[in-house]
Amino acid sequence: PTIGLHPDDVLTLLRAFQRLVAEGHSLLVIEHNLDVIKCADWLIDLGPEGGDAGGELIAEGTPEEICATPGSETGKVLQRVLPVCGPAPAGPRRKRAEAPGPEEAAAGRRTKPRRKMAE
Repeated sequence: PTIGLHPDDVLTLLRAFQRLVAEGHSLLVIEHNLDVIKCADWLIDLGPEGGDAGGELIAEGTPEEICATPGSETGKVLQRVLPVCGPAPAGPRRKRAEAPGPEEAAAGRRTKPRRKMAE
């Protein structure tokens, strides 16, 4: 949904996503924008290429888990925007996403939004 959007509009879209999730809705977003991908609670990485050369499940999990998956091209590029996954980027550090609380982790499911976008 971010093709052609100004970066400020992408942040507006992310805020709208977070409001929907906070109200108990689930979202399925197909996206290539790293600012959107890194805010996801769960990723499904398909590949290894597009079209006939794709469609295989490469990895699934949190953005951090995708970063640690060998062979994931998505994980390789996420390492540039998630300092926990790779070398720290140059410049000021962004505020990290909120981790799941102990209740959610113990229950194995999310009952409230786990991630907050960088401000």
